[in-house]
Amino acid sequence: MKSAELKWALLILVIVLLGYILPYTLFTNVAAWYGSFLVWTLLAIAIIGINYLISRNWGE
Repeated sequence: MKSAELKWALLILVIVLLGYILPYTLFTNVAAWYGSFLVWTLLAIAIIGINYLISRNWGE
């Protein structure tokens, strides 16, 4: 695995872990359900952006 691919993979791993950790730690006392969905939406957009950056030169 190239170092650039490893960097992206680690970043994706951190974002996925944040999707699990943040709602159950930082947002534990937030009663509104939309707080977690906002975090998950932002994290999903970040993952989509990273996947675009990884695959944009795939055919070359």
